Amino acid sequence: MAKKTEIPTTLTEQQVALLNEETLILLSTVDAETQTPTVNAISWVKAPSESKIRFSVSASSRIVANVKSNPRVTLCVIGLETVYSIVGNSTVLTEKMEGVAMPLANIEVEITAVHESMFWGAKIVQEPKFEKTYDLEKAKALDEQVYAAMLK
Repeated sequence: MAKKTEIPTTLTEQQVALLNEETLILLSTVDAETQTPTVNAISWVKAPSESKIRFSVSASSRIVANVKSNPRVTLCVIGLETVYSIVGNSTVLTEKMEGVAMPLANIEVEITAVHESMFWGAKIVQEPKFEKTYDLEKAKALDEQVYAAMLK
């Protein structure tokens, strides 16, 4: 009989490092009104530990209502030559973070499973990259405010 592989419930050091870079993350939630799956690209993401991920979105984003209605989320991360689906339970820590120039919610995910979800027989050879299309100095200043407030 084949031995069942245990599913990791925490991130590796390499995964924490990847999440603490500017990495494109796809967040899956269940829509609070329609109860259908929804996916959003998010950018303000940090892994303060191997068992938690924090992210920030606009306070008016549907994501906030979605995670209040159903806290189960999946974050899809492409990196380290593969694709990871990080499953967890989310909590809205604050709906408007202090010390940030715009109204942003701070959401924490308690990780329950980390799946490698790349199809068999292949690897990622180039990670997705994105470029900010607004004033880079303002973007950098806002990023610094957001990350400082997220990790308080």
